[in-house]
Parts: sequence; C-alpha cells; structure tokens
Amino acid sequence: GTAGAAAGDAAPERPEQCLSLLPWDRFSAWLHCVCVVGFDLELGQAVEVFLMLKQAQTQNSVCSLSLPHVGCHGDTQFCFRFRRSPGRKVSFCCFLDQLDRDLPVYLKKDSAYYYGYVYFRQVRDKSLKRGYFQKSLVLISKLPYVHLFRTMLKQIAPEYFEKNEAFLEAVCSDVDRWPPPVPGQVLQLPIMGVIMKLRIPTYRDKPGTTPIVQNMHQADAQISMALPTVHEVDLFRCFCPVFFHIQMLWELVLLGEPLVVMAPSPSESSETVLALVSCISPLKYCSDFRPYFTIHDSEFKEYTTRTQAPPSVILGVTNPFFAKTLQHWPHIIRIGDIKLPGEVPKQVKVKKLKNLKTLDSKPGVYTSYKPYLNKDEEIVKQLQKGVQQKRPTEAQSVILRRYFLELTESFIIPLERYVASLMPLQKSISPWKSPPQLRQFSQEDFMKTLEKAGPQLTSGLKGDWIGLYRHFLKSPNFDGWFRSRQKEMTQKLEALHLEALCNENLVFWSQKHTEVETVDLVLKLKNKLLQADREHLPVKTDTLKKLQTHINDIILALPDDLQDILLKTGT
Repeated sequence: GTAGAAAGDAAPERPEQCLSLLPWDRFSAWLHCVCVVGFDLELGQAVEVFLMLKQAQTQNSVCSLSLPHVGCHGDTQFCFRFRRSPGRKVSFCCFLDQLDRDLPVYLKKDSAYYYGYVYFRQVRDKSLKRGYFQKSLVLISKLPYVHLFRTMLKQIAPEYFEKNEAFLEAVCSDVDRWPPPVPGQVLQLPIMGVIMKLRIPTYRDKPGTTPIVQNMHQADAQISMALPTVHEVDLFRCFCPVFFHIQMLWELVLLGEPLVVMAPSPSESSETVLALVSCISPLKYCSDFRPYFTIHDSEFKEYTTRTQAPPSVILGVTNPFFAKTLQHWPHIIRIGDIKLPGEVPKQVKVKKLKNLKTLDSKPGVYTSYKPYLNKDEEIVKQLQKGVQQKRPTEAQSVILRRYFLELTESFIIPLERYVASLMPLQKSISPWKSPPQLRQFSQEDFMKTLEKAGPQLTSGLKGDWIGLYRHFLKSPNFDGWFRSRQKEMTQKLEALHLEALCNENLVFWSQKHTEVETVDLVLKLKNKLLQADREHLPVKTDTLKKLQTHINDIILALPDDLQDILLKTGT
C-alpha cells in the first residue's frame, strides 16, 4: 500500500526553511520507511505493507530482524541496526547534513546504517492456521532516537493492529507534517491526536545535562506528552544483571573489545547493547554494534568466522545457536530476564569462558580480561543503597550516567589537553603562506604529560591508567576521536588564515604586483570562499563579506578585458 497523495500539503513553518520541499521530504527527514512484517505459513516472514521503501535488500534484512526467534508472548518492543545498501542521495540531504553538524558527536547519523524500531505482537488466535497472530510494525530510520521512536510505536502500534493500512497512511501523513529534526529547539510532533514534545541535544549542551521540556497546558483538545530524552535508554535497568561489572564493561567498550550479549529476548539484547554503547558518552563508540543480531544478518559469516580474531563489534543475540558459534569470543555477557531487583544483587565473580558451554549457563560476565583500573566501590554502595531505599529507577540511572560521564571525562581530558597543544601558534599564520600544519601526535610525548596533568587531577581512581591509555590509542574509538579533532583543528587553521587575509590591504598589494600575480590572487581568494562554504569553516559571516569586497575591489582596479573574464569565472 502506498500513501503517496496523503501528504505534502503542509506548509513549511519558517521561510528560511522553504527549501522546495517535495511531498515526503519532511517524512524522510525522520523516517526512511514504515513497514509491517507478518508471518505467513507458506512464505515464512513476509512484508505485508511498505510505505516508502524501494530497496529489495533492505526488505530482506528487515524481514529477518523484525520477527523474534524466541517465544515472546504479548507485545514486545526492540530495535535492530543494519548496513544499508549504497543508494542514491536524496535532494533534502544537504539540509539534514547541516542539522547533523549541530548534534553531539555520539548522535550524528552514520550514513552506512539504518535503525529498525519494532513493535511485535504475538497472541493466540484460533481463526488462524497456526493458532497465533504474529505481526511487527517497524519504523526504519537513520536517526538513533530510540526513546522517541519507542514512544511513537507505543502510541500507534496497538491501534494499528486493531485497524488497517489506512490508519498507517494517516500516521505517515502526520509525520510528513513534522518540523525538521533541528537540534536545540523544542519540537512539537503530532501523532494521531497526541503531541510529542521533545528537544534534540546539541553539541553545545554541557554533557550530562538535559534541558527539561515542560509540558504546557494547552487550550485545545490535543493531549501532549513531554519526552525527557530522545535517545537514552534506562541505564540502571539494563546494567542491573551485571551490576558489579559496570566499570569493567566501561573499559571493554572504551577499548572497542569484541563483546556479545546473550539475552532471553530481543528487547533485552537491544537495550543492553544500546546501554553499553552509550556508557562512554560523550565519546562516540566508533565500531559497529548490533542491538539484535541473527543468523540471517548479511554480516553473519563475517562476524562469526573462526579464521580470524573476532572483530571490534558489540552483538546482541537471543538464538541458542550463538552459544556455540561465538564461544571463541573473548567477552560474553549472559543476561537472564531483566527484572528490577527488589533486593540487592549478590556480589558475583567474573566467570571463566570455558564454563560457558550452553545458553542456560548462569547470567554473568564471562571473560579472562583483567581491568586496568581498581574497582570503584563507592558507586556500587550508592546504587545498592538506592535499591534498599526503593529509589526510582530513573534516579538510579541518573547516578549511573553521571558516574560513567565523570569516568569518561577524567580519561579524555588529558588527551584533549595534549591534542590542543599540537595546534600551531596564531602568530605563525601568515596570509601569504599556506596555513601551517598540525604537529604530529606522539604517544611518548602524550604519556609524559600524564605525570603532571593526568586523570588523577579529576578522578580518585587508582590503577594502571597508563596501560589503559596505551591500549586505547590502538583502538577504533581513539582513531575516530582523533580524526574528528584533527578535522576541527585543521578547519580552525583555515579559518584563521582567512581572517589574516582579510586584514591585509589586498588592493594595495595587487597594485605593487604584476597582472598575472594579481589574477592568481583573485582565483585563490575565490577558491578560499568556495572552500569556506563547502567545508562550513568556522568563519564569521562579516569576514566572508569583507573578503568578497576585497575581491571585487581588486578586480575593479584591473583592465576591462581582465575584469570581464574574472567576473565570469568561479562565481
């Protein structure tokens, strides 16, 4: 069923966003498609309804990941992530990329992957051949806004299962009226008579703070819900089963070690994987992670082969088959049913990998990894006390999130400080030479800085920090972090170089030089302006205007024939 004509009549709210919006452009800013996957006795899993989906490969991935392989009775929500097949870029993308720049690094979308958000229902139904109704409503999106899409599915899925395709088309029309996902603004998203209010974080937000979205009392009949977050999962609930190992798990995620989460259901596997990935925030986890991974996944062979070491990925699985296939993996987390503890979990030792023979092995962490840092007993005591005092799980999650944040910041600040020192001095920037290069990162020089300005300035934790840094510098997370820092600093140098050029009297210079040199300068300056625009260099707008004026003045001082040529080129 398609819903082509249902939308596109909504007028954009703000003039500066009047890109020629086509029908479904607004929809595409949030969702790639909506689909329904049912179980058909003859065909196995089959997609019944697709709204806005073209790629057959995507269809296969979606089918196999949308219906759980374990007995989930009733309603279950979970999420998965899959590699997208390389396809065309959409016209609207340039605007969305612009929004992406304002996001914190861990929320930037990864163009190689899609997320699938699933609401699965399995209930007895005598009228059907198998005696069961089994269906999933799935939202596919590039955005990692787990909580938003989870809330949205909770709103629409139960009603959809009672109704029909027309209801889904109405949902899509609603989404096509949403404002674009602009970070930092309070957005109001209407969905089937309810308004979701939320704010997408920006990179300027102080890590660990979430500006509260107030629930306004509205005069009209629409019910509104304020979402406290768009992307966070319930950390405490997820880490409860492995409560005593949170710090070791933080190290394993930080170092990009291969991790597998074996859970009884996709909702537990996906929440745990997402919690692991988010525990090193505000650092971005740079390797692949699959909240729910199955044997039908296109990367199944690549990730489970024994011919090479397990890759740097985090997999969430539920199929007992994986207990055998992945038993050569170095770190395995077994999770029983996630229940919130009424009493304090007992202290559990890390288990030896050789004891993990079957899937009914006891819950726990199976690894021979020795953590670099000594254990922080304080956080364990604090959370245990919370359990005894029946502290709400949201409050426990806040404590846990703050603990991870402080740990990550203590670890990353010395690196930030050292990398900032690689920036050339401002006085070495000359308008008449190319911008200077960043100095090379030297592991030994960095290690030397740790004696005086290491993590001990902000963290009381003892242990082998040096060993942890050495290991981290070899990891994909360091590589990703350093590359984005390098890019930022190089752009800063380009911007400073532009400013230096603007402060010169360029017309005076051109009068002292030959026409050939002057033409060369004009072309170079035009290139600079194009680069500033293309790479979104951090330059003030008036600097760019000033440079444009310089260019025009130089051209006007040249003979007419040259003026004509230069005014035509590269505008």
